[in-house]
Amino acid sequence: MSRAPEFITLSDAASRAVAGANSRHAALIEDAFDVLVETPGGGVSLTGDSKGRAAAKKAVQAIAQRADQGLEISEADVRVAIGNARSGGVGAGALPVGRRGQVAPKTATQAKYLQALGSCELTFGLGPAGTGKTFLAVAHGAGLLLRGEVDRLIVSRPAVEAGERLGFLPGDLTEKVDPYMAPVWEALTEILGAEQFRRRREKGEIEVAPIAFLRGRTLAHAFVIVDEAQNATRLQMKMVLTRLGEGARMVVTGDPTQIDLVNTRDSGLAHAVSILEGVKGIGVVRFSSEDVVRHPLVERIVKAYDADAAKSAGRAP
Repeated sequence: MSRAPEFITLSDAASRAVAGANSRHAALIEDAFDVLVETPGGGVSLTGDSKGRAAAKKAVQAIAQRADQGLEISEADVRVAIGNARSGGVGAGALPVGRRGQVAPKTATQAKYLQALGSCELTFGLGPAGTGKTFLAVAHGAGLLLRGEVDRLIVSRPAVEAGERLGFLPGDLTEKVDPYMAPVWEALTEILGAEQFRRRREKGEIEVAPIAFLRGRTLAHAFVIVDEAQNATRLQMKMVLTRLGEGARMVVTGDPTQIDLVNTRDSGLAHAVSILEGVKGIGVVRFSSEDVVRHPLVERIVKAYDADAAKSAGRAP
């Protein structure tokens, strides 16, 4: 089988991204596909058998495409590109938002999730930490807000640790809730930039409210994110789902295996999905450990816990 080199012409930025610092990205591609990756200038040269070169070329082109969009390429991005090249996964459907320029899906499930967010009035995103459920929901909502397709971005989360009795905490509502919203604020700051995030929040275009504070409201012309929804009770879940008003959309994210409620059977997330999946206008997307896009160790940790849970279930009488 031929091991002749194949040259792929790339921009300088894409070539640097494929090589990576100290050729780290190139080494990952070489190990994955048993090829030699060289960057002689003007592109990338791949040497190996035809099957290895073809798969490596897909990974290289995916990395180059993201680099040419102005996106920063991390080691996690390279590993995702390698995984997609092996499985035939897709990485299309970037969101044009804020200072990030574009936020693109890194796995086939993330692409399916973005598609559901764009086409469904209500979307459930279920799965372990690190799969991008919250970040992509925030990116989608920020994009709608920037384009004027909604008037407000509303983020809600159950404050389980405070038992929803936030009056005992010091400060105004924002100060009481902020500790529970830190992951969402970090995502919004990364996407919009600190200044634009601050301005829009002060104008009321970005609003935070614990689930209990949504009672009695009708949320019209808004994009609503209900995060960590596995910690919402069944009554809270029904209440928040029925807040949707004219021109509003909602995404509910959570991990049904990570419930912090005293009575885990009272969690409203799995219950809501069980009765609403298949209803017109509602999308359900399930992420798995393969969709974890944080440090590669996180995926292995999630798999280990999943295996232990399966073993325990097998032992249960």
